[in-house]
Amino acid sequence: MGNLTVAVLGSIGYAGNLGKKGTSTDITFYNLKKDANTITFIEPSRYPERLAPLYYAVSLATKAVIVVDEVNPTLGECLVMLQVAGIENGYFILRNYISKEKIFPLIKGTSLEKFEIVNDDPIQLREQLLVEAAKQATLQLATGQQAVGIVPVDHAFNVKGVGVVVLGVVANGFIQKHASLNVLPVGKTAQIRSIQKHDEEHDLSGEGDRVGLALKGIDVESLDRGTILTNDPNVKTDSTLKCEVQLVKYWPSPLKQGMVMHVGHWTQFLTAKIETVSEGADFRKTTATLTLDKPLAYRTGDRVVLMYLEGAKLRIAGNLTLS
Repeated sequence: MGNLTVAVLGSIGYAGNLGKKGTSTDITFYNLKKDANTITFIEPSRYPERLAPLYYAVSLATKAVIVVDEVNPTLGECLVMLQVAGIENGYFILRNYISKEKIFPLIKGTSLEKFEIVNDDPIQLREQLLVEAAKQATLQLATGQQAVGIVPVDHAFNVKGVGVVVLGVVANGFIQKHASLNVLPVGKTAQIRSIQKHDEEHDLSGEGDRVGLALKGIDVESLDRGTILTNDPNVKTDSTLKCEVQLVKYWPSPLKQGMVMHVGHWTQFLTAKIETVSEGADFRKTTATLTLDKPLAYRTGDRVVLMYLEGAKLRIAGNLTLS
């Protein structure tokens, strides 16, 4: 069974041509299943008025489909978000007689140069993505290997007759039925009662799987988007981050002490204040200390997206590498 998670950007509702509509809030999920292969499409329903939905859609995905109806600042912001999130594979669909020569200057020298330009044909694109999903190696838990994994929660609710259910994409490792998981950053634990993948019951899920987990030992009030479920001992929490900063080339000026920004990691989207920032020859490569409005769950070396919601022309500042 192969699975892909794909962010669909540029034209709200386009993903409805690719899959069946599922959960919808500020981000909307569409699901496609053929034989044993599945694709989850995600659209940022409330973008561009809010930046967070764009971040969530891209952070959950491994590929992207970008529908280009016009070349404008919104397209530019989507391209920058894909770059800082490390998305290296995907497709451009060019409409309204926009040529590849018009978008090439926007992606030259970036990972997005690898994106393929395809026709505006949803049926053909569905089939192409299903072929790619089938090529994804099914992760297998080796004999004697412990199931250790990370699931960032994007939705949580009560289901009558089932209890507490969370939805998320397995970010790393494996999650196994009956496993006990830490609920971060709240410091509680929960046990997996059951695992569903695209409405089918499973005993195990691996990296990249879109899962619904029925939990026991936890109330829904303790869960929301940004909660991290994990039994990985390398995941820690802290409300003070010491990090290396890499600002995007479009960022106009140095970071300053006291600036209030936002950081995004997995499904966490938190307010951050810059406490210290080093000065050097290149202000786009520096080190900084940030304090957060609540603890962030992360592993040493993880990459975090840095955003500035008050930016008039650019709201995406760059990346942080956590120590």
